[in-house]
Amino acid sequence: MTVTFYGCPNGQSGILRAARLSNDFSLSNWLALPEIEPTTVAAMHTSTKIFAVACALLSLVALGIVAATPEQEKAFTDKYKAALEGKDTATLESFLYTKGADPQALEFYKMMQSGSAGGKISTIELVSLTPEDVKKATTPMDGPTGKVCLTLKPTKKLVIKVDSKDGSGSSSSSSENFVAEKDGKFVIPVPGPCK
Repeated sequence: MTVTFYGCPNGQSGILRAARLSNDFSLSNWLALPEIEPTTVAAMHTSTKIFAVACALLSLVALGIVAATPEQEKAFTDKYKAALEGKDTATLESFLYTKGADPQALEFYKMMQSGSAGGKISTIELVSLTPEDVKKATTPMDGPTGKVCLTLKPTKKLVIKVDSKDGSGSSSSSSENFVAEKDGKFVIPVPGPCK
């Protein structure tokens, strides 16, 4: 006989009904069940809590490994700003992640970095990616030798606004580069052939 207990917080009133309906339901079974049920439910609650805490801690550890600190972000932007304003093209090129990069795309990235070197930076910041940025970063692009993709998954975007003055007047420009984290440092991934 199967008995379903509805609306009974500990099932005892259902057990009493089952005892009345069944001749083979002994009093010792009725007395043992309340002792077993709370222990089982409590053990399940304890296991669930332990599992939830373990998952939360694992997530925090994983995020701590992947996510850079504000101090690391500031160090990156300060170093990039100093190199750009100081026309230090070697340092600017050191920010490029070139493994698997398309050679022509690499030359383009170097040219773009050296082209804005020497200007006065009005603002430089690492910003979080928007959903549109993520879509753009994961979509294959037309490159000089065919379709290219970023070689690393970006985590931020470097936004720079530069003010320039020369004999003919002043101008301002802005640029954006996707930034990824590789081996504990920020890099600008150069596109390469899609895999």
